[in-house]
Amino acid sequence: MRVATYNIHHGVGLDGRLDLGRIARVLERERPDLVGLQEVDRHFSARSGGVDQAQWLADRLGMAVVFGPNIDLEPPAPGRPRRGYGGAVLSRYPVEAPEHRLLVRVPGTEQRGVVSVRVHEAGRSLAFYTTHFEHRSRGVRRRQATEVLEQVADGPASAVVVGDLNATPHSPELRGLFGPLRDAWAAGRGDGDTHRSDRPRRRIDYVLHTPDLVAERVHVAGGDGSDHLAVVADLSFGES
Repeated sequence: MRVATYNIHHGVGLDGRLDLGRIARVLERERPDLVGLQEVDRHFSARSGGVDQAQWLADRLGMAVVFGPNIDLEPPAPGRPRRGYGGAVLSRYPVEAPEHRLLVRVPGTEQRGVVSVRVHEAGRSLAFYTTHFEHRSRGVRRRQATEVLEQVADGPASAVVVGDLNATPHSPELRGLFGPLRDAWAAGRGDGDTHRSDRPRRRIDYVLHTPDLVAERVHVAGGDGSDHLAVVADLSFGES
């Protein structure tokens, strides 16, 4: 099972150019079964051409899609669709129990959330979550990490959590994650830096998984369609 996480920066690269095709080409090359996307626009504004980006990518890749609007705004005019900005899951598997939950926030910070689905792989149920933590407040990130762990504990025993956590691996606010969950980068080579995409110096994008799963391979996928790089991991169930 191949999974990926990608903060797509609403399809705009560091060159300032909107080109969702660049995001699609990375995913076409990597061929993941499950993808967690962050910073996705749905009819949001002119910056992304008013496109439903999650649906556009799903159609291009032939995958199912679940979108979760962390920011949900009224339509710009009667008869137009609502405007959303948030996260999405793309899946080659049939999806069950799609869910979107908002995470804790404090005044002056951006609303964040978690999008999750359940799928079946090798006859077993798996929960897949994508999230994006607060970037300015360590304390808020710590609380968001706790909320994600609580959500994982309420779901199937097998789970994968991916996303932009806006903190490096040794940050104290992430410490609680690395007990119940394993960092797939343990199977990777190098530092795994993902931000910024032109000269990455920080590892803030993760694939995490429950201990019953094994990371066989993991790598950072190159691309210039965002300010982040994608992380791609091959996971399998360990021996029962």
